[in-house]
Amino acid sequence: MDLKNKTILITGGSAGIGLEAAKQFFEIGAKVIITGRSQEKLDAAKKLYPNLIAIKSDVANEEDAISLFNQVKELGGIDILYNNAGVGVMPSNLGVASDKHFEGATYEMNINYLAVIRLNNLFLDMLKSRKESAIINTTSVLSYVPSMLEATYSATKTALAFYTKSLREHLRIANSPVKVFELLPPAVETELIAHRKVKKMSTEKLIKGLIAGLQNDQYTIRIGYTTAIYMLNRLFPKLAFRLVNPREADKFLQ
Repeated sequence: MDLKNKTILITGGSAGIGLEAAKQFFEIGAKVIITGRSQEKLDAAKKLYPNLIAIKSDVANEEDAISLFNQVKELGGIDILYNNAGVGVMPSNLGVASDKHFEGATYEMNINYLAVIRLNNLFLDMLKSRKESAIINTTSVLSYVPSMLEATYSATKTALAFYTKSLREHLRIANSPVKVFELLPPAVETELIAHRKVKKMSTEKLIKGLIAGLQNDQYTIRIGYTTAIYMLNRLFPKLAFRLVNPREADKFLQ
């Protein structure tokens, strides 16, 4: 896929992975629109990259999503929708009854899964009208092997992974020009998993891998050790589970 001169909308683009993506897409000649919930962070991103178009929007809010679509349409539309926004709640012990489990799961599901479907539905006809266009959905290595510390987060990413594969096939059968990519990051240096004591990849390296995958039409983009976990889980699922969930996790849950 040729990314030069494409217009890309990045959700959760004001910091972390999304902001690094904006930077690198700029460097290869793309036009970038970012969205996020914090006006302060959007303003800071705009200072770093004045050519950014920044729109405040909460992807989990239906009215915000519709307003975002209308604003993007007025700007001339997009070629690529990059569903990068994601959240995770603090780790919890599922063996202890608590309303917080349900509240956290609802919060994660609304943003990590349902919001993606809503935005895809809103922008799909626009993307279909382009000669070459794409949707990028960010899942996780945890869609292969769940984390005991982030059980409901893992579930949202698994749901998104299945949806992504199905959407890709539906559009292929319909001879649609919209390509559907799945990005599977390993643990990455972001605020989302700052509490986890694991080896983490830089956002810079992650986005370099994403761009290479897009340019090579690699629809399933596994970055870093995600490929090893994927293969190991197919052959030795118990070992893969233990690698993702070391003994330290057992101690935390006791």
